[in-house]
Amino acid sequence: MNDTNGPRALLKRIRVWLVVFIVCLVLSGATAFPLVTELHLAEGALTSWAAPVADLFPGLAEWIGRVREGLDAADARYPFLLYGTDWLAFAHLVIAVAFYGPYRDPVRNIWVVHFGMIACAGIIPLALICGPIRGIPFWWSVIDMSFGVIGILPLLAVHRLIRRLEAATADTPREPVTPTAGRTSPA
Repeated sequence: MNDTNGPRALLKRIRVWLVVFIVCLVLSGATAFPLVTELHLAEGALTSWAAPVADLFPGLAEWIGRVREGLDAADARYPFLLYGTDWLAFAHLVIAVAFYGPYRDPVRNIWVVHFGMIACAGIIPLALICGPIRGIPFWWSVIDMSFGVIGILPLLAVHRLIRRLEAATADTPREPVTPTAGRTSPA
């Protein structure tokens, strides 16, 4: 019997997509902590081994230099401003943890996937509104918006797979998921 579309196969595919999404959230969050160091590394790369990229996109090197300069000034004189990016990083990590719910029980926790899709869609108006207010170049806002577009793709796949899993298991009675399921209490 070919079980490539059975409930187990669907659950496995859902979990693979969710792990990819969670890892990406964790990585994007973790990279928000060492911003000053990252900007120094990026600027150094654009003036050495990645110079061809800087030649192709001269505005990129200029922007990275400007952002690095601003972060250096903030770090030296107002380090508390960088605390905001620490919260940004923390938010990514917390959101990643929320996706453990759909990993564990996708059908019951499909709402987390909906939440993630809404958040991905929300990146676009945020970038279009706040980017110009903060003096962000439009091309950088497009890069920011791409995170929402790219992020929603695995969530759309997960959503579709969860609906298929729900249909495939509709006739199967579901056990409630509780922290004590499967344990017996001492009598």
